[in-house]
Amino acid sequence: MVGFNVENEESLNSMYICSHCSLLLRDPVQLTECGHRFCQSCINEQESDIITCSECRDKISRNKLIIDRGFKNDMQSLSIVCSLCSWTDILKNYQDHLDQIHPNPICKYCDEKFSSISDLDRHKQYNCEKITVYCPLKQFGCEEMILRINLCQHYLSEQHQKIFMNIVRHLTPILPNVMYKQSEISSQMTIDLSYTTENDRIQLEEFYEMINLLSGGIETLNDDIQRLFIESISHKNGLDPLTKDLSILKVSIEEQNNFLDGVKMNQQVLEQDLASMEQKINDMKTSSYDGTFVWKITNVQEKMINAQSERQTSIYSAAFYSSTTGYKMCTRLYLNGDGNARRTHMSLFFVLMRGQYDAILKFPFHYKVTFCLYDQSAQQRHLLDSFRPDIKSASFQRPRSDMNIASGIPKFVPLTFIQHDNNPYVRDDAMFIKVMIDFGDMPKTLLPYALSLNPGIPTEMQQNMIQQESERRQQQQIFTSSMAHAETDQSVNVNLQQTNTLLNIPTNIDNELSDPTNNTINQRCAGH
Repeated sequence: MVGFNVENEESLNSMYICSHCSLLLRDPVQLTECGHRFCQSCINEQESDIITCSECRDKISRNKLIIDRGFKNDMQSLSIVCSLCSWTDILKNYQDHLDQIHPNPICKYCDEKFSSISDLDRHKQYNCEKITVYCPLKQFGCEEMILRINLCQHYLSEQHQKIFMNIVRHLTPILPNVMYKQSEISSQMTIDLSYTTENDRIQLEEFYEMINLLSGGIETLNDDIQRLFIESISHKNGLDPLTKDLSILKVSIEEQNNFLDGVKMNQQVLEQDLASMEQKINDMKTSSYDGTFVWKITNVQEKMINAQSERQTSIYSAAFYSSTTGYKMCTRLYLNGDGNARRTHMSLFFVLMRGQYDAILKFPFHYKVTFCLYDQSAQQRHLLDSFRPDIKSASFQRPRSDMNIASGIPKFVPLTFIQHDNNPYVRDDAMFIKVMIDFGDMPKTLLPYALSLNPGIPTEMQQNMIQQESERRQQQQIFTSSMAHAETDQSVNVNLQQTNTLLNIPTNIDNELSDPTNNTINQRCAGH
């Protein structure tokens, strides 16, 4: 019969706990030499006359044990909680409670039923396979807690075997010739004990107890070694056909790898061709071939945040062309500005790209470039600016790489124009920029009219409308000029009449003087 199993064991003073069964002391017995206490039933498990203290490993003669009745009486007033229910009372009444309320207790770990609490406690202490216990080598450093049913597997673990080998190395110098089997150890111990001193006898007994604990683990290891040896022979016999199959498989894999290498090369070529075709298709979808391009920029707020944080300071438009066989161009936009215009203006640049017809085109590129930021409201107050290329700059020479260095207008539009709420240039998080290449030296005064035309009208019709507007303005200018000359002549005649009046000259004198047939005047002049 082991000690009492109580629910509040951890809250009790450790002096009330048996060092052997780790339960509350039942009928405590004290060892007079070291003072440690154990359950009387736990001490009785040691059948020899020499008792070994489980706490300090001291040896003491059995006749020096005392039944500690005073300590037992002190324990009767301990407040305890039943391990099987919520009953709480003093230890004195615990056994009666167990006998009356739990006559046939059930193990909460494995659900096995018992005829008494004592049998249940002994079952938990030694036999229950589903209870968690410490490794037998806990005092030597193996402090892992495992299910009792898994102890054999734990004995095979690397941690346990290392500790076991350390113990063997420590004990080997004491008894180098001791055999690791219990029957042989017993006979050897009997022989050695008759010729050894008291200290040697104590060491031999300790070693004997340790070997008893470890013998089970050694036997398990031996069984596993034998099993593994048999399995290794079986695996070795089956290895030859597997080796042949592996050789065949290697040859097959090499052939497949060679085939895949060829497929991979073809795939790379096809992917390059596909990428080229996709680029051409995208260019055809978004490009124009008349020197004008309207660029729709979406997600303006997100792109502005990226520019301000310098994650992506600039964005490029799609390519556009001056004609089907003309210059290839694009634009580059810095939403948060570039260089000296950073954080104050939006910078817009023109980029000359390498095209497939550059060999027959004339360089440097010298045509005027006009940018326009559309006002999306009904007022149509577009913001426009233009520049003429510097023909000495490398930006406008024939491209030798994919694109030349960008050149344009760093301070295109102040950021305040597009950052305030409800501005007319950014609507629905999008804005529109038009790029126009002037190949005909369009007058600057005509640019606002050209950019105010509906972009939905065909380009050819827009050009006709621009031409008509140019002719109308020329005619209007001629008419205005002729009217100005007529007004000037009329003013001269009025001044002449006023002068004649002041000099008392007849108003018809001019006509007479101008008429060569007027004899009267001629005679006057001749006689004078």
